[in-house]
Amino acid sequence: MQQLSRPARRALLVLHVATSVSWLGVTLGLLALSITGWTTGSPEMAAVAYRAMKIFGDWLGLPLAFSALVTGLVLSLGTPWGLARHRWVYVKFWLTLVTVLLSVFSLRPGIDRLAAEATTGTPAPDIGLVIAPAVASATYFFLTAISVLKPWGPTRRGRRLREDRAAEARARRVPGNGRAGAGAS
Repeated sequence: MQQLSRPARRALLVLHVATSVSWLGVTLGLLALSITGWTTGSPEMAAVAYRAMKIFGDWLGLPLAFSALVTGLVLSLGTPWGLARHRWVYVKFWLTLVTVLLSVFSLRPGIDRLAAEATTGTPAPDIGLVIAPAVASATYFFLTAISVLKPWGPTRRGRRLREDRAAEARARRVPGNGRAGAGAS
């Protein structure tokens, strides 16, 4: 993929950070609502919490999850970081993909089920809907940390590309370009 221009990269980076942080915030909101539904003694309060979770999940959670995934993918492919050049980018991509899939195929159906039960007035609290947002929040905090710290160094492919570029740069240097022996004539 062609490298993004500096303004495009910066705009996309801002969008990626904003959607990623928003996704974390929505997940923390889901966690708070699921804890409320699980711990409350009031069926009415549980019903409200589960119906609110559906709104968060449908209108915010999934769009933000997909936006974070897509903007991250475009950033990795359109910048020197690459998708498979650095371990932290590689780990971040795969964890994001897994959490998006879990949100779509596991969390959302659970929320939909409890929201449907809440409309009939018989929501049965589900500890899985407390655990899922808790694990997701921990994962997003981890993803944020590795985005900031950039641990683990390059992958084998990244090291090979770096070595190839260094060899090309050395090959382009012309001997006697003003360094050693410049005054000897």
